[in-house]
Amino acid sequence: MKIKHFIYALALTGLGAYSTSCDQYLEEELISGVSAATYYPTAGGFEDAVKATYSFMKPFYGVERGFTMTVFGTDTYTNGSDGSFKGINAYDGRLNGSDRFIRDTWRDHYRGINQANAVINRSEGLEAVSEEVKTARLAEVRFLRALYYFDLVRIYGDVHLTLEETIGVEVEANRTAQSEVYTQAIIPDLEFAIANLPAEQGDYGRATKPAAQFLLAKVYMRRSYTGFADAGDASRAESLMTQVIEDYDFELLDDFEDLWDISNEQNSEVIWTVQNSKSQVDEGIDGEGHRGHLYFLMEYDNQPGMTRDVENGRPWKRFRPTQYTLNLWDRSIDTRYDKSFKHAWLANNESTIPTWSAEEAAAGYGTAGQPKFALGDTAIYIPGPQLESEWPQSRQARTRYLVFTNEEYTERNYPTLKKWLDPTRPNRQHTQGQRDFVLMRLADAYLIRAEARLKQGDLDGAAEDINVIRVRSAVEGMEEDIKISAGDVSLNFLLDERGRELVGEGHRWFDLTRTMTLVERVHQYNPEGGPNIQDFHVVRPVPQDQIDRTLGGYPQNTGYNN
Repeated sequence: MKIKHFIYALALTGLGAYSTSCDQYLEEELISGVSAATYYPTAGGFEDAVKATYSFMKPFYGVERGFTMTVFGTDTYTNGSDGSFKGINAYDGRLNGSDRFIRDTWRDHYRGINQANAVINRSEGLEAVSEEVKTARLAEVRFLRALYYFDLVRIYGDVHLTLEETIGVEVEANRTAQSEVYTQAIIPDLEFAIANLPAEQGDYGRATKPAAQFLLAKVYMRRSYTGFADAGDASRAESLMTQVIEDYDFELLDDFEDLWDISNEQNSEVIWTVQNSKSQVDEGIDGEGHRGHLYFLMEYDNQPGMTRDVENGRPWKRFRPTQYTLNLWDRSIDTRYDKSFKHAWLANNESTIPTWSAEEAAAGYGTAGQPKFALGDTAIYIPGPQLESEWPQSRQARTRYLVFTNEEYTERNYPTLKKWLDPTRPNRQHTQGQRDFVLMRLADAYLIRAEARLKQGDLDGAAEDINVIRVRSAVEGMEEDIKISAGDVSLNFLLDERGRELVGEGHRWFDLTRTMTLVERVHQYNPEGGPNIQDFHVVRPVPQDQIDRTLGGYPQNTGYNN
């Protein structure tokens, strides 16, 4: 059973009642004239209100806004040729409070918080459900509220804090220190969730105890780097991730590539995901879905012998890997580059297959006027890092298909991340994909525990955790060669390892701002963002419309102009 989160928010003045199960989308029942005040106190209304709280993840996780806010402007990805939000990567004047992604992220997270507050507040005195069920559902809602607040402080720093439902027009807002948001909201909410959530849910996708433990570990890990850290934060993070790793049935998949098999989404490595339904995204009922298949692709579709198709994706060319990213893996011992990036495109357009020219024939490469290849043959090949020396221009000239090496990479043509490709879409233009967005997986738990151990000086323990991940990804026969020793462990090595394992998965900006390495590493590795980034860019600007609509104004983050 899966809880399918296209359940769009039940507005507090709202009218729709939504529910769903398995892969069958709901039958919508329009309840005209029924307000939240009368519907929420019913058993069905309470259940729908809880489900609606999940819906506010979907405009951020797995779509362009979330990827732009977490992948772009880091050491791992810079801009491709297309897209309207390049200021988030360039750290120039376009990154300001009027940016739509900056505005909408703030707005939707607070909508999610207000939905959670409404469920919590209106549950008081609710007699339509048992106390056991009510407590369990409130644990889900408080888990979600903690996630929304955690995202807000990670992105904006000090933010407005409210644990009460907002009804009607509100023109006053506070600016609460991050430290207080942690202690008043995020941590107590997650402690409540851990105490009251089950280890597993009958509806796949609902919040669980290990998901809450995982999230609280990340909360403590982030706070451990701040000026308001508690001395035990890293130790608590280690303990929580140890529980996630050891107390449940999660297991690393034997093959890293199996993580990206779209038919294998509910696998043993997944701790918690944001759900998508194939039927709902295919039919347009869910307007979001997982859109990662769009953004990391090179412009393959206008190359000789190629046209756009479902299997290879619709290339929107938003995110291009930096040279730093391409140099992360030692491919002689580590399979993760080969299992994360696409190398070959097979000809699918007979009408544009090139022929050998007279000059090429004279050079002995082929027969003039004859096709260089046939349908189904290789049309494009990217050998990738460490193999490019095998492809000098002389070899490329006599090769039947097109080869791109590092010196030929552009904002349109570059190595393509294949993790999010979705060959199940109903047509080649369809933007919504059916993949769930994996927010938590076991490999990340090992790497966060390694970071917590590093912070406490336990280099042997950190190396042990890192090696669990590395050995899983070793080239056959190189399991011992890929291991590291305690002396190899450092924060930079750990960040590199997170890049190797989690590239493109929506963690990087959070990783760099958590470890206070964003400015340094963007300076060093991001050619577009490096010249402009400054210390204040570790948080995003407060949206201008929040400033404008707040009585007396709302403070802008340091460094940004209103």
